[in-house]
This record gives sequence, C-alpha cells and structure tokens, in this order.
Amino acid sequence: MLNFDALKNSYPSRRSAVYARRGMVCTSQPLAAQAGLDILKKGGNAVDAAVATAACMTVLEPTSNGVGSDAFALVWRKDHLEALNASGRAPRSLTARQVRELGFEEMPKRGWIPVMVPGAPSAWAELSEKYGRLPLEETLAPAITYAREGYAVTPVIAHLWQKAYDEFSQTFRDTCFAPWFDTFAPGGRPPRAGEIWRSEDHANTLRLIAQTGARAFYQGELADRIDRFSRETGGWLRREDLEDYWCSWVEPIHINYRGYDVWELPPNGDGIVALMALNILKGYSFEYRDCADTVHKQLEAMKLAYVDGKRYVADPSAMTVTPAELLDPRFAEQRQALIGERAITPQPGQPQRGGTVYLCTADGEGNMVSYIQSNYMGFGSGIVIPGTGIALQNRGANFTLDETMENCLAPGKKSFHTIIPSFLTKDGKAVGPFGVMGGFMQPQGHVQVVMNTLDFCMNPQEALDAPRWQWVGGKKIQLERAFPCGVTEELVRRGHEISVMPDSWDFGRGQIIWRNEEGVLCGATEPRADGCVAAW
Repeated sequence: MLNFDALKNSYPSRRSAVYARRGMVCTSQPLAAQAGLDILKKGGNAVDAAVATAACMTVLEPTSNGVGSDAFALVWRKDHLEALNASGRAPRSLTARQVRELGFEEMPKRGWIPVMVPGAPSAWAELSEKYGRLPLEETLAPAITYAREGYAVTPVIAHLWQKAYDEFSQTFRDTCFAPWFDTFAPGGRPPRAGEIWRSEDHANTLRLIAQTGARAFYQGELADRIDRFSRETGGWLRREDLEDYWCSWVEPIHINYRGYDVWELPPNGDGIVALMALNILKGYSFEYRDCADTVHKQLEAMKLAYVDGKRYVADPSAMTVTPAELLDPRFAEQRQALIGERAITPQPGQPQRGGTVYLCTADGEGNMVSYIQSNYMGFGSGIVIPGTGIALQNRGANFTLDETMENCLAPGKKSFHTIIPSFLTKDGKAVGPFGVMGGFMQPQGHVQVVMNTLDFCMNPQEALDAPRWQWVGGKKIQLERAFPCGVTEELVRRGHEISVMPDSWDFGRGQIIWRNEEGVLCGATEPRADGCVAAW
C-alpha cells in the first residue's frame, strides 16, 4: 500500500490532491463526476458510479466518446481484480481486399469503413448486472436528464467541438455525414462555452438502453436503425454483427515494478506497451525526474516498447507471440541493451517464441473501478445514426491493410486498440485505479504516472501536473512547455528531434485514486482538462 506521508510535495501543482473516505469519482467533466458521486450516495457502489459517470460522459463530453464507443474496465472487488473487454469487432462483410479495391492504401479515418461494432452499451449492462447494486435505469438516469434538459458546455469541450466542426465542415461531403451536423451543430455551428446543448434523441436512446439492459442496441430497435442507415448510405455494419456481439471478461496482465504490480488489460489493447516499457526501465535506478538522462532512458524504452506493440499486438486469435513472451524479462533485457547515450530509430524486436474519456471510482467498501471509453480521433467516424444521437467509433482505423501482418483487417476481427485503463496493487492489496487518455499517448502517460509515483514519490496531483513528453515516431519527440530548458537542450544534443508544443491538448488527460491501509482515498484529476474529483 502507498504511504501518503512518504509522497513528496516538491513539484509545483496548481491544485492539491483530494482526500475522502466514503467514496470518490474522478473524471474530466465535473457534472459527470458529481453524477457518479450522487449514485454512491443513493446506495450504489463503485461499479454503479462508474456506469453512471460513463453514460453521462457520452452527453457531457461528446467530443471524446458516445453511445457508439468502445470501452475497457478493471474492477477491484473482494481483493480480486477483473478485466472487461468491450471493444467491438469488424463487420463480417468487410475485408482488407475490399478496402484496397476502393482505392485506399491504408485504413481511412472517417466514414463507414473504420466503423466497428460498438462495445460500450454492453459494458454498462454487463457491469451493472454482474456487480452493480442499483438497476441500470437508475444509474443511467442522470445521463438521460442531462441529454433531455441540457447543460452548459465547458471551455475545453467547446474548444474541441469547434476544432471538430472546422475539420468536418471542410471534409464531410457525403450524405452519411449529414446527421452529425444535425445532432452536434443544429444551429449551423457548434455550441460555445457556457451555451446550453441538449439532445432529445440521445436521451431516448439512453432510455432504451436502460430499459432493456442494452439489448435494444444489439438486438432491437436501435440495432434496426443502425442496420437501416448503414444500408442506405453504403456502410458495412449489419444487424447480424450487432446480434453476435457482447463484451467479454478476460484475465488482466501485469508486471512488478519497484515492488508494486502494475495491471493492464491484455491485447487487443496496447496496455501491454506500458508494461513492456516499464519492464525495460526497471533495469535502471533513477535519482532525479527532471534530468536529461532520466528522460532519455524513458523515451528510448518507450520507443522500443511501442514498435514492438505495433508489430505484434492484434486480436489475440491472430497474434503470433503471446503477452507472456512480450513481457519476458529476457526480452526486456535484450531491448534495454539497445539503449545508449544517443537517440535511436527503433525497430521491432524478436521475442523468444515458447478524441477518449477515462474515469475511476471508489466506494467505502473497498470496491474500485478503472474505466475508459472512447470513440477515436474526437467524434469518431463522423457517422451519427439519425434520430438516435449515436455517434459511431472509428476504431477500425487502427487496422492495417497488409495481409502479412497480425493486425490486418478481417471480418469479425478486433483491431489494435489504444484505450487502456490501469490499476496498481501491492502485496495483493489494492492501491488504486489510474489512467491517462489520449490515443497513442496513453501507454506513454501510464509510464510517466507510474514513475512519477514510484520512482519520484509524487502525490497523485503532482504526478498528473508534471510536464510530459511524447514520442511521435522515429526520433521525433514532443515536450510540454514546462520542461526545463536545460533538459530540452541536452536531449537535442543526444540526437532527439524535439518540438516544444504550444499547448497541452495532445499530452493526455488523466485521473488517479489511491487508497491507504486505513481505507482513506486520495484522488487527483487532470489540469489539462475540465476535470473534477467528487468526494464523499
């Protein structure tokens, strides 16, 4: 367990961590966090609070997720951690050859081609039915109310909404995109900060999901609407694809780092990338965070782990190496041996064969949830089902069209996935959930949060506030402006191609809840978003 007294307060933070005992919800939207806390106060547990918060986020932060999202969750209860994979599958009628014959050399980012079966509604229903205390109709009620009555849009979300509108108004020409503008820019523009946005269609869809335990989405009225619009506008998703889908429970994976177990979901998610990087980094000792040698080794380990993840992670049925082989300490040693004083351009190793929302919740009984839910690249595919408010994800964009690769698009297949919740334990006891959302930044954010906590003894808020780096390919590195100039200059001398970014939008948005031996909760939320810790 973490000793809160041992955590330093040495890094300048804008906010302090929040302490509580009976319950806590952390996410990037204050109204959603408060809705989850209200569910706890009504007698719900951490699972109920997570479901309520997640559903609210589809309304309150539609720039990052929606009813058509995928989701993953780690659930701690009764001294045991379970993992839920609610990522969807590709339509059975779509192949890589078809996409190439349409003139694409790689998977497109928008439109029907990258749309897969959404998994989030099944996650809400499965979590609620298996471990929730309140009926799904009650946990989804706050989201329905916000959709029907409206809410004031926050500044960060207004900014992201405007960016999406600017892009879409220039590129969305096909009729399949018209419902996006009808739903998210009904007055001919996106809502501004402080303006009220509401969606009666969204409210009705959430009500149907609540009343039917999400069966309406996969087998009923909503499935019929998705099928009909897909057929009318040239899509591949069919009712049969929806009927054949439901989320699944899987075994989480972990490594031990500095005496703590760091947990992620197994592939098809890329949480294993964070574990591979930490496996490399635990071969070093680090005295200082803000020094060039520390950051250099972090970057080199991250690069090596990421190219391995991109090469090998796919639908588990298609992978040619196992998670255990990728996490083998001997493989980590091989990769660590490649790290020298100069930046390298990474290549995959050879293991020995043998726009996302993140939230976390905890209750006074010891239950804790690490949950992530996402469309992709903001509003996802740009496809909205008319009359429903359902914005479909574009997670198929992460497939390759190279049929020699494990992650090649194929009917009914899961794609490489970037959304990853995480969890920390010690000696079989929960320390707590954490996560950093933001596309390919996520495992990089996980590594930095874990090291900030365990190597540099930062409290949760400091661990999130600290300036971040991000590898974006080759030797190219992005740094936040707050990085010390001396560190930046030394990294350049070591061969890194550094860009200091003007804002922090692309460096992820995280949440943390830690718990100590006495059951006291300590939570923090991201300064790069409108985040909030709602505590009881």
